[in-house]
Amino acid sequence: MYNNLIIKNFKSIYEDEIELGRINVFIGENGSGKSNILEAVGFYMLGNQGEKVNADTLYSIGVRNAKPNLTISSFLETEPAKEFDITIDREVKFRPEDYDNIFSDWRQILFSITEDEEWIDLRQMLQELIVKEPENYEDLHDLLSTSPEGSLVWEFARNTSKVERKLVSNFLIYCLNTKSLRGIYNESRKNPLGINGENLDVLLANFDKEERNQILEYKYLISWLEDFFVDTDDRLKLQGYKINRSQSGLYFQDKFMAQKNNIFSSENSNEGILYVLFYLALFISKRTPKFFAIDNIETCLNPHLCTETMRILCKLAKENDRQALITTHNPAILDGLDLNDDEVRLFEVYRNDSGHTKTRRIKLKPNTKSKRKLSELWTRGFLGAISKEF
Repeated sequence: MYNNLIIKNFKSIYEDEIELGRINVFIGENGSGKSNILEAVGFYMLGNQGEKVNADTLYSIGVRNAKPNLTISSFLETEPAKEFDITIDREVKFRPEDYDNIFSDWRQILFSITEDEEWIDLRQMLQELIVKEPENYEDLHDLLSTSPEGSLVWEFARNTSKVERKLVSNFLIYCLNTKSLRGIYNESRKNPLGINGENLDVLLANFDKEERNQILEYKYLISWLEDFFVDTDDRLKLQGYKINRSQSGLYFQDKFMAQKNNIFSSENSNEGILYVLFYLALFISKRTPKFFAIDNIETCLNPHLCTETMRILCKLAKENDRQALITTHNPAILDGLDLNDDEVRLFEVYRNDSGHTKTRRIKLKPNTKSKRKLSELWTRGFLGAISKEF
């Protein structure tokens, strides 16, 4: 699990340090820079794979693209930077090949590379030995044996395990939309779950008994749900259960309706069940990333459902070893957080008088419980994270 995040010169973040927990929830007014934090991590994790970092690869993991000279911070009364820095388990600097080209490749500078040849050698070695053939280099003994002890390549190899490479290579920023969850749009090519909600039916169809039993523990979240299943042969489509706009084979059974007339496709079920089921599957499946982000987790959820879903996700994160960065604008999400648990952390995100995005961890006194709900404290302005202009 990652514990420390330092961001310098990235978009609205001039310099900030965040001590991460297992579940990390970020609140703040619109435009405060919450999504920029997620995207900075996305840059770092993508760069650590040894692959090219450019408009295509960034878009594929959920990072919004902008010209490099807009991605690198540019504030009044400060000298323009040439690169931005992200530190999680090591420091990585990112510098574009063309500052004015939105499609520019980004060069990842590990530690303090100064020679272009050294960078090229490292990049090529990572691509050939780690990306193309990771199964042959679990401990990277070959890479270590061909690099002088203490060299840049040696240090990178020494600190990079197969487990870590798999973890960082899977990092995604999920931002769900209803049409993707319904199987009508399928833009994301990520597996097993797309960043906008794609492929939920495929993942659920491949759940083993343990995973299915675990997710069914929480079907009480949707009051009418009897069960769900995946029509792998798509036979129900031919019987008129959906209009063939959706590629999803996911169906639900309503426990209040007659058994011969109680089946709904994802195309015409209520949207709340799709969002809840996606988040449960994300935190339960053995195939989903260990570390990921969710932008605007409250979308399409009733406030009461927000609270209970968040409480469950905190529990599942521990049980299934997940770490998540989450943004929200709904105070009800906060009521699902136990801030007496040090692994569950809440952060206010704001912009200071210079316009720099900063974070502040919100804590309770040890072993105390607030007399008021966190949602009420937020809406009353006691937690910050609201506009000061009105």
